[in-house]
Amino acid sequence: MPNSYTLAYLSYEPEGNTMQERTRAAHLGPERRRPLALDAALRIAVTRGLASVSMEAIAQALGVTRPVVYACFASREELIDARLEREERRLFDGVIAALPREPQFGDPKQWMTAGFQALLKVVAAHADSWRLVLAADHDRDTVERYGHARRRVAQQVRALMGPMMKKAGVRQIDKKLPVLVEIFMSLGDGAVRAMLDDAQQWTPDELGAYVGRIVLGGFMKA
Repeated sequence: MPNSYTLAYLSYEPEGNTMQERTRAAHLGPERRRPLALDAALRIAVTRGLASVSMEAIAQALGVTRPVVYACFASREELIDARLEREERRLFDGVIAALPREPQFGDPKQWMTAGFQALLKVVAAHADSWRLVLAADHDRDTVERYGHARRRVAQQVRALMGPMMKKAGVRQIDKKLPVLVEIFMSLGDGAVRAMLDDAQQWTPDELGAYVGRIVLGGFMKA
């Protein structure tokens, strides 16, 4: 299990701390200004809600006029779609990076717990991005991208679990593995949402250990 992640996530600043960004935005061309507009859109969505993201609000945040923003994105819909796509790509790249590259044949409890803890640390470190993506689950394109990313993670989980089940002497692996992978993914989805629920007050280590024990119980009895 990797101890560090080579992730290129954004470092978010408070909305009021935009003077340097405004100065940069005023002198950049559309291609170089696009990332700044996306960053501003995320800040607005996190602090005021996705419905508050508008071309005017982004222009004000960057200290430019609306035509400058429209030179970067033809419409609000295009901008929001680009914002969500970038966040989804980075978040799921982080999930993949948190998974081990090769099957783990050591202590099952250790690698199962460590895997979920690594995932939930990625979630906790970028909670605003996860909330934004999950809040857009009514959007068809977002749902399709999320489904594609989820299948990508499931393929990696399947590649890891298959050899481990064989090593453990599990019978009928071809029949049981898809079910176990889906259970793993469903519990992972639930763990992500629990991690984002401030009222539940989980830490990544606590929740990762708890979910890891649940999955391990199913794995060992398979």
